[in-house]
Amino acid sequence: MKKLSEQDIEKKLLHLPEWDYYDDALHAEFEFENFKDCFSAMSRIAFECEALNHHPDWSNVYNVLTISLSTHDANGVTEKDFQLAKAIETIVEPDEE
Repeated sequence: MKKLSEQDIEKKLLHLPEWDYYDDALHAEFEFENFKDCFSAMSRIAFECEALNHHPDWSNVYNVLTISLSTHDANGVTEKDFQLAKAIETIVEPDEE
């Protein structure tokens, strides 16, 4: 996978307003009603990660899920990161599609 230019990344982020780009990665934070809802979303995201063979750096504290996406082999953001970000958006905010 080829690392995307900062200009390409900024253009693609226009379609993902929940996400930011800094430190050579895409970043987002999602807040849920409670821990159970957060963990449930993480479980669904895990299946997408396995399907794409692409795994985030993520953490959760109670009802907040923090995600960072980058492609380590490319030392930055690639199309694969955007594919996973879109899948995460669909899982986390299905009503907004």
